[in-house]
Amino acid sequence: MRPTRPVLLLLAGTLVAASPATAAAPERAAGTARPCVASLPPRGGEAREALNIAQRVKAEQHLNSVLVRVARDGEEVITTALGESMTGVPARPDMHFRAGSVAIVHMGIVLLQLVDEKKAGLDDPLSRWLPDAPHADRITLRMLGASTSGLRDYVTDPEFLAALEAAPFRHWTPEELVAYPAAHPLWYEPGTGWSYSHANFVLLGAALEKISGTPLDELLRQRVMDPLGLADTRNEATPEIQPPVLHAFTEERGPYEESTFWNPSWTTAPGAVLTTHICDLARSAEAVATGELLSPAAFRTQLDPGTVGLGGGTKTCPATVCLKNTAAEHFGLGVLVMNGWILTNPSFSGYAAVQAYLPAERLAIAVATTRGEDTPEGNAAQTVANGIAEALAPGHPAPGGG
Repeated sequence: MRPTRPVLLLLAGTLVAASPATAAAPERAAGTARPCVASLPPRGGEAREALNIAQRVKAEQHLNSVLVRVARDGEEVITTALGESMTGVPARPDMHFRAGSVAIVHMGIVLLQLVDEKKAGLDDPLSRWLPDAPHADRITLRMLGASTSGLRDYVTDPEFLAALEAAPFRHWTPEELVAYPAAHPLWYEPGTGWSYSHANFVLLGAALEKISGTPLDELLRQRVMDPLGLADTRNEATPEIQPPVLHAFTEERGPYEESTFWNPSWTTAPGAVLTTHICDLARSAEAVATGELLSPAAFRTQLDPGTVGLGGGTKTCPATVCLKNTAAEHFGLGVLVMNGWILTNPSFSGYAAVQAYLPAERLAIAVATTRGEDTPEGNAAQTVANGIAEALAPGHPAPGGG
């Protein structure tokens, strides 16, 4: 099994000056979610271009399915599903899939909300909330959300990977996951470098529960899903996925096999192991990248919590791990900022997805894909999103690499 870190797709980009005042999405009341259904077959225009790109990438990469939703100014351009979930079962836009790193974006929003409410400070040491966590007196909440803690990423640990591949249905506890980076020295003094680590977000989820006194799944529901009307985005406490299900397949362990119900407990904090559908993913992209749930100051922090200028290889951390963050390409508080786009791009266990928004064009792109037996390595959803971005926003670079 080869978990893919979202940051591996962070390429050159430009941070845009977006704010709730200048790039706000149309207001929506909670509970106004509409059914996620395919739009009418397009005859031309942007919808036809997006459909052509999705069809081309599906054929070129031998994908089982491609789900796409594109919206501009909050209005649907196209919603479609191509291919099959399983043999003989057509893919549908309302099919649910694993959302992966979308959860860390939502956790970052909740952290900033709690800070605005004076319930915590971004620079509070982790020891205030989780005194037994590794290096808790040296790591702050900001460092967890911005991935500048120096904790190693357990998904690159050979021992963890061997255990994961040997037992894909195993349930992992936060203590078991954090034990892997705890067994190694920090890559750098916390706050002085940058390196992606899933452990940051396992710990952040636990800290959010302590700060709020609310279980993480309820916290995300109350503060993110309900206000945005994400009725089909939810935490799964087990490997279950709410029906209808978009099934996934992969050859990560050697043979091509179904991976839909492999246990995702290793991916992030308990309570934030999300499933969603393509319409909710597009709505999330729009809301996150316009700061809909944040104050203007918190939104600015989300786009750059101090990561610009950090990273780069050192004597203790290779450049392949400690990637350089600049004003043109960096990690925010749980989000990627690339080429003026604000996005995240989970890819694991046969699933791949992208939620991306370009404030300059008020353009939201959401894509989910599942692999076929001959699909090449990489995030195919990012390839689809890049193609759509190039076609629909030709004056702007695409979000990033595929």
